[in-house]
Amino acid sequence: MSDDSGPGGLALVVFSGGFDRVHYALVMASAAAATNRRVTLFFTGRALLALMAGDPPGWHGLDPADDGSTPAARDATFAARGLATFEELLSACALLGATIMVCEMGLRALDLPEGWRLRDDVTVQTGGVVTFLNEAGPQGTAKAGPMLFV
Repeated sequence: MSDDSGPGGLALVVFSGGFDRVHYALVMASAAAATNRRVTLFFTGRALLALMAGDPPGWHGLDPADDGSTPAARDATFAARGLATFEELLSACALLGATIMVCEMGLRALDLPEGWRLRDDVTVQTGGVVTFLNEAGPQGTAKAGPMLFV
């Protein structure tokens, strides 16, 4: 949601490629958005894989979960335990109006293969650190709130 009259916003810099870290960033973002906070997720580094299109989706290529399992296996474990899956959380963030940004520098740093593309089922803005800071910081449209690095 983007109601600036509500509680302070939340800005998350998602740079780790670890599945559990990216999954939990989506947990935090979707919960914040559901409680009427303005949310900005800024993906960079190996976390950018989470937003890559493909079959399977790019998040399957994230680094192993903290328990050593593959992202797909960990996601299946979460689903079996009644927890939100990666796809459910990403969809919730998008539906609840979270701003999802990808770092231009991060995309270049990954040296992605020709033909790569971002998911088309989630609105993603491309920008740099200055764009993110303007979106998420006190000078931007969001009320100042915590900035977390995941």
